Amino acid sequence: MRATVDLLAIAAHRDDIEQTCGGVLIRMAEKGYRTGVLDLTAGEMGTRGDAETRAREAAEAAKELLLHSRENLGLPDARLEASLAERMAVAARIRRLRPRAVILPYWKGRHPDHYRAAQIGYQGCFLAGLAKLDLEGQPHRPSKVLYAAQYADVRPSFVVDISAQFERRLRALFCYRSQYQDQPAGAALFPSGEEIAERLRAVARHYGMLIGARYGEAFVIREMISVQDVVRMPGPSF
Repeated sequence: MRATVDLLAIAAHRDDIEQTCGGVLIRMAEKGYRTGVLDLTAGEMGTRGDAETRAREAAEAAKELLLHSRENLGLPDARLEASLAERMAVAARIRRLRPRAVILPYWKGRHPDHYRAAQIGYQGCFLAGLAKLDLEGQPHRPSKVLYAAQYADVRPSFVVDISAQFERRLRALFCYRSQYQDQPAGAALFPSGEEIAERLRAVARHYGMLIGARYGEAFVIREMISVQDVVRMPGPSF
């Protein structure tokens, strides 16, 4: 199905989206927007599970996230390079899906795949808009790029209230039973499922508190926001 989307989230691995911006995807879908996810790798290098299992789990999670589209580029897990071929592969999807806005991972992080996914995503969006690029489809470039900053040690540009969507987002993440169900494999590396849920709740509570909400998701943008009415600006000072 070659459907277009309004909002596209791009991430390195299956389950990254569920951890960082799943609440916003659910909220936007509930508002009537068509939402999509582009996972760059199959997650085949993970300590737990395998690519086939994670594909089934991602499809289940997509239903919880109310996604209109979820695709996987099949790039090599733990070996993303931000090569021209990888950037062109994303550009091709951008031309086909034609998102109005794109969410990328924050551009710094422990896992090289995460910050390279930000590079690949941004440059893919840029390339997709070049009219003379030798690539199938009509040129298209999203009007807005957001960076999911839920776990970045930075002050966010803004926070979205996901109080009504948080529990559904949590259910979407725990569709990945191969990753988050308590098990011997990787027990020394992974917290228990109960601990993961507690941490996710604590982080979302922190960002929600900043805007007077129960739960929030944090985002960073590189450009300045234009405000047309300072009297009716959201976010009360007191």
